[in-house]
Amino acid sequence: MGNPPKVGTATASLHNSMLQYVLGSESATKSVLCSYKRSFNGFVAELTEEEARKMAGMNGVVSVFPNEKRILHTTRSSYFMGFSQQVQRATSESDVIIGVLDTGIWPESQSFNDEGLSPPPDKWKGVCQDANNITCNNKIIGARYYKSDGLFGSNDIISPRDSEGHGTHTASTAAGRLVNRANLFGLGAGTARGGVPSARIAVYKICWSDGCSDADILAAFDDAIADGVDIISLSVGSTTPTDYFRDSIAIGAFHAMRNGILTVTSAGNQGPRRATITNFSPWTLSVAASTIDRKFFTGVKLGNDVVYEGVSINTFDLKNETYPMIYGALLRDNSPKDVAFSFVLPASQLDLVDGSKIFVYINSTSNATATIFKSNEVNDTRAPYVASFSSRGPNPITPDILK
Repeated sequence: MGNPPKVGTATASLHNSMLQYVLGSESATKSVLCSYKRSFNGFVAELTEEEARKMAGMNGVVSVFPNEKRILHTTRSSYFMGFSQQVQRATSESDVIIGVLDTGIWPESQSFNDEGLSPPPDKWKGVCQDANNITCNNKIIGARYYKSDGLFGSNDIISPRDSEGHGTHTASTAAGRLVNRANLFGLGAGTARGGVPSARIAVYKICWSDGCSDADILAAFDDAIADGVDIISLSVGSTTPTDYFRDSIAIGAFHAMRNGILTVTSAGNQGPRRATITNFSPWTLSVAASTIDRKFFTGVKLGNDVVYEGVSINTFDLKNETYPMIYGALLRDNSPKDVAFSFVLPASQLDLVDGSKIFVYINSTSNATATIFKSNEVNDTRAPYVASFSSRGPNPITPDILK
């Protein structure tokens, strides 16, 4: 992906002429899936491997690479880091526009109310696409969606609206307004807020039920740069490292950097092994995952009154009623204990030692019973520390550049 063509050059015509050289005039137009022409110069087309090699050999072509799928990297942290709720906010913060490239957004969330916000700054050039399904305001000032292959899953919402939750989560983490008495069925109660509550949000939906394609990632970068965002947030990446000339995120972030826009990316969730970071270009800010000062533990009480403590977010209250224990399989849990997951049924993740003791109890009686308590919130005095699942360095492509 190179710089935009010089003034007076029709980008689409340039792309078409290049494809005509490779494919012939009749097939050129039909093969194009999308063209990037607002902030940088490039296109996506359906080519065979031989045609791709021919295209790569043309003068002026920086790189040719396949359109692959990327994956998503999955309230209290602001206070834990010392960002006071009562601090006097600078009025200039409301002129900051954060472009969020993710699964879209759920605009009805209280995190995105626009009470007290003025209209968007004059520098904003974006749009609110498909206003019948999503409504922008002075907080969410723009929303676009991208699906270059036109293939949607049964649960996909064909608009910038979020059907997965990840994009809504990341947007609220960056710039969510203050929401008092936020909680999950009584757990984690407090005031939810983002890092810069008065900043504006521009949404670019690039991820769907089948992943996040390189073609759509680059299309979103192309628009976000031209729309006038000040910073780009992207919690998406590959599972294996990719060199800079074949990495859509690195390419898009490079052109953002050339336009004075910082791209903030997630390091990845492939830790704790070394060299698992997948967003590591020198011109991006790679962010690791860390813990906060709050943990959730879930007790399991057996029929013999022995209690074992596991890790999960369990909102179900069984009121101490015990249930028969049915053995289906003995599973060895190798998942980290610094991450608590929620489940559709009461559940608690125990370590191997305690799990083995429960297995012994099940086999020691014909009437094994147990109950699972609602999760208990405790303070983690060791925090903060890097989460075990967070991807690690060193930089796998250019190790002399620290990441």
